[in-house]
Amino acid sequence: MKLFTSIGRGWMDGLLAFHDSLAVLGETVCETLALPLRPGRFRGRDFLVAFQRAAFDGLPICTGIGFLLGLILAFESAAALRTFGVESYVADLLAIGLFRELGPLVTAIVLAGRSGSAFAAEIGTMKVDEELDALSTMGLPPVRFLVLPRTLAATFAMPILTIFVELAGLVGGAIVLKMMDIPGAVYWGNVVRTADTFMITFGLAKAAFFGMLVGFVGCCAGMRTRTTADGVGVAATSAVVGGIVSVAVSDGVIAVVCHFWGV
Repeated sequence: MKLFTSIGRGWMDGLLAFHDSLAVLGETVCETLALPLRPGRFRGRDFLVAFQRAAFDGLPICTGIGFLLGLILAFESAAALRTFGVESYVADLLAIGLFRELGPLVTAIVLAGRSGSAFAAEIGTMKVDEELDALSTMGLPPVRFLVLPRTLAATFAMPILTIFVELAGLVGGAIVLKMMDIPGAVYWGNVVRTADTFMITFGLAKAAFFGMLVGFVGCCAGMRTRTTADGVGVAATSAVVGGIVSVAVSDGVIAVVCHFWGV
């Protein structure tokens, strides 16, 4: 009986969390659509603070990871392509992989670990301290003052971080091919030839979508924080796990749709 009770409680908790997330999503969409009509109600200062923490404070770690990613991909792919004497095509592989898939995906995972957990911890602490109840009592919607600025900040920060990750990865690949006596002009020429405007735009659009997912999931986890001793820690963990899972699932769906559409 305890087994069935725990399974049922888990399902009910999941359904309640899904219901709460849908409610927050609907209110966030309404507030976003009403933003051009009532721009004075938007918390611009909170948006700038969240944007700075998500974008500029995350540049060093994202650039370092992108550089190492380019090095690893170049070494592994060059070892296989050297058998056929076509090491120069490593540039094509890096350009397609970074601009189309790995750049947005890796950046979103880093953003989920840094900013998604921070959003959940901040809002969760406010809920534990009953500050969310105070906002609701004063007639101030918590979604407008807390969720919307952070979600928009993550959405706009992701393309910037993705650009630095991709450029750092290309520099790492260039260093590897330079060690293999591949001229830099050949490497960068292949990158420019492969990375067309559509590929770069598609990758940045996908990065913005991933940023919106990470920011929204992190804020939702903070809104669902339990008022217990471990509530904030559980919310931060849920934000990271939920953000990574949602990004991975959405990336798979986008890949399947692009395959059938021939994009």
